[in-house]
Order: sequence, then C-alpha cells, then structure tokens
Amino acid sequence: MTTIVAVPSPDAAAAAGSRFDAVVLVGHAPATVAVPALRPHLQAAAAADAAFARTLSLLPAEGVAGGRLVVAPTGSLFRDHDDVRRYAEAAAKGVRRARDAGATRILLLVEAPPSGEVYAAAARVAALGAAGALWEPLEAREALGEVATEPVRRLGIGVLGGPFTAADAAWVEAAEAGLRLARDLAGTEPERMAPPRFAAYVQQAMKGLPVEVTVQKNTAKLAKDYPLLMAVARASLGVPRHRPCVVRLDYTPKGKVERTLLFAGKGLTYDTGGADLKAGGHMAGMSRDKGGAAAVAGLFLAAAKLRLRGVRLVAELGVVRNSIGSDAFVSDEIVTSHAGCRVRIGNTDAEGRLVLADLLSHLRLDAVKADAAQLFSVATLTGHADRAVGPYNIALDNGPARALGTAMALMATGDRLGDPFEVSRLRREDFDFVRPRSKADDVLSCNNAPSSATARGHQFPMAFLCLASGLDKHGVDSAVPLPFTHIDIGGSGCEDGDWQHGRPTGRPLAALLAALAG
Repeated sequence: MTTIVAVPSPDAAAAAGSRFDAVVLVGHAPATVAVPALRPHLQAAAAADAAFARTLSLLPAEGVAGGRLVVAPTGSLFRDHDDVRRYAEAAAKGVRRARDAGATRILLLVEAPPSGEVYAAAARVAALGAAGALWEPLEAREALGEVATEPVRRLGIGVLGGPFTAADAAWVEAAEAGLRLARDLAGTEPERMAPPRFAAYVQQAMKGLPVEVTVQKNTAKLAKDYPLLMAVARASLGVPRHRPCVVRLDYTPKGKVERTLLFAGKGLTYDTGGADLKAGGHMAGMSRDKGGAAAVAGLFLAAAKLRLRGVRLVAELGVVRNSIGSDAFVSDEIVTSHAGCRVRIGNTDAEGRLVLADLLSHLRLDAVKADAAQLFSVATLTGHADRAVGPYNIALDNGPARALGTAMALMATGDRLGDPFEVSRLRREDFDFVRPRSKADDVLSCNNAPSSATARGHQFPMAFLCLASGLDKHGVDSAVPLPFTHIDIGGSGCEDGDWQHGRPTGRPLAALLAALAG
C-alpha cells in the first residue's frame, strides 16, 4: 500500500532535489498556479496548447522534482452540475500517468478549490482518488508481486493556499486501507474468495486492530440460526471450499459508547442465480456480488485504524455461494426465517435479501439492548438500482430512521466526500407487493421478473427485509422503534457499471466513514 504523507511546504517539495520524483498538479486553472518551480513550465505549456486547461499533460520540466510535471485539469467547477468528484477523477488520471512515466514517489498538488461546502473536502477527495487509482487487483499482486504491480511507494499531498494536515493524511490513509480491503474482497475471483477464504482474508486484515472477528461455519448451527441463508447455500454444501459462513465483526472504542451502529453485509461470493439460472451471459461478473459485505469489512478496518471514539460498530457478513445442483432451493418453497416469518420463495435469483433478512434478525436482537442503535444493510442487491439511478448509492429509511434524517445525512456527507447517494422512499405499495397470497406463508420474497423490469424494483426488497427480519415490529408505532437504513449499491459497486471487468469501488465506505469520523 502507498504511504500517504502531508506536505506542509508545497513550493519546496515541488522543486528539484526534494524527496519526490514527479509532481501531479490538479486544479481548475493550472496556468495561474504560482509555485516557483512549476510556473514557467505551466505558462509555456498554456501558450503553446489551447487545450492545456482541459487536457492531461506530461511535461518534461527542468527544476521540478524528478523532472516530471503532470497537469491534470479538473475542468469546470462552477456549473450547477459540477461536483467534488472532478478532483478524484483528475487526480486518478494524473497519478496513473506519473506512475506510467516511471515515478514511484509522487507529489500531488491540489490547487486551492472554490470556497463553499461543495468543495470543502476537495483535498481529501483528490487524495482518495489518487490512492485508489494506484490499487491493482489481488490476483495480479499475488501472481506478479506487490512492487511490480504497485510501484508507487509514497504519495505526498499538498494544497496550494490551504492546509492538508497530518490528520487529513491519517484519515485518507485509513480510508484507503479500508477501500483496498473492500476492493480485494469484492473484486477477487470466486475461488480465491470462496466463503472460507473470504473469512480468512478478513481475519488477517484485522490482526492487531481492536476488532473482534468470529466466524461461524458450523453448518448445523447455521441451519438452525440462519435458515434463509442456508437455503441459499444448500447446493454449495457438497463442495467443502464453497460452504457458507457468517463473519461477525465487533469494534468497541475506548471510553464512553454514545451510539451503536449495526451492519448486515451481503457477501455472495458467486451468484449463479440458483435454480432460476442466470442465462444469456448475465452470470459473468457475479463474483462481485459480495460488494456489500466487502464495504462493511473495509469500514471496520478504517474505523479501527482511526481508533474512532464514541461509536461501537457491529456487523454480520453473510458469506455464501448461490450454487446450482440437485439440492438447490427452488421457487415455491416456504422457509421460516430466524425471526419466525414464513417466506415463500418467488425467485432463487433474489437470494441476497434472504441472506440479509437472517443477519438483520440477529442484529435486531443486539439493537434492542443497545443505546442509540441504528441498523444498516449494505448490498449489491438489485439491477433496478443501476437502472434507476446509475452510479449512485441508494439509501432508504424506515420510519424511525427517516425521523432521524439518516438517508438525507448520508446524501449530504456523500456529496461532500465524492461518494454520492440518491435518497429513495419506502412506500405502502412495497409492502403490498410482497404480501402473502394465502395463509400458507407470511411474505413473498419477490416476483419472477428481473428487478430492472419491475416497478419499484429497488424499493420493495426493503419491505421484504423489514418483514422477514422482524424489523416491522420496530417501526414508529412500536414501543421499541429501531432506525433501519437499507443501502443498495447495485449501481455503484463497480466502475462504469461493468460487473465483470470494472474496478470495484468499495463504496459507500468513504461516506459512511466521514459520517462516523468527520
């Protein structure tokens, strides 16, 4: 992993003879930057190239650290639709170009952003974009070696006309450590991250940190305590390396605990669709269906590295393979959840909500005993999320969470950190959609059409989660209301919506961490 350092004196660090071997400049008006070592090169390039302020450039630059200056313009920042992600995108392009030029110790200089809340965290966002761009897949690192695949060892961050402190660097380094773990878990192929190996990778990552990790893999106990999860896993049990597990994480800070946040993470290490098989080429990329559990694990790593105070974090990750075979569960089965809800299976390719329901039921029991508890589910749950909002996280609140403004707060924090959310609403029609059609069952898991072709295809699964987990008994009308927010990352879990080849994003880790740690 690249070391992140704060640079208190950008002018000195940018000059030849410093500890850096390339400078990457990110900003909206690079020709106006007055850093002495950079200024003559910027002015000459602007005079020679009319596209200079909107084009990535590598300039041989005498007197500049390493003799290399990469200019990575953000483009416009002042229109209604511009946002802080322009810094992350420009920084990512810039550091990759410097790396490809041979640099291993890169100085990232961020031009002072426009004033106001929209760009208040621009330097952190640029630093995260740069660090994330240097990540390469775990398979490549294990086959070719860390140094060959990720040669950049040091990334210095300086802000022109503004501070980037040691605390900023520590936050970025912790967040990037969590994001790396999330990308590794989500993006790695299904045998390398089969359920037992996924759990082992999480355990190894948390070593030496104040996170208690327990792994339940006894199939008899799982069948008793997680019946919906085990229905999904049933066809995988004949292959030992594919057998399921539940990974529980517990981070308890030093000092007083002021609130408890509980997370259920969907960890489908491979989703064939089960008996309702994914056909027509739609199975490729389904090793990424563990992005929710991956992001939650990464969040715990980042929080533990920062030694967050005042908040206890608890998670259960359902790590399962939805296989096909003679013992596969099928549509029309009725399975009783951990909460005692009789679930009629509508489609075996809607497996993630089954896994989450049992996890949430267990976390519900923890939450009723905790002070100021809030529950979250994080999952690459529906194709409808991508169809509805594209590359954005979606947050939906139950009644108590809506009273707290949880989804709206996530949207505001996500906008600031370049990890944006769209806020959706849970409606009565969503509960009607999953209502039982007879007295034989209590809830229907889904219809038998793709979510992307179903009206309210990302909303109604939350109604199912509330009912199947028992959280419907903890709404605003309850003596023990429990705030619950469901986060669907079906559109944001991979770059460009490319589930097979796109880079896993680790989202919504940055927004959640910022909401926790500021």
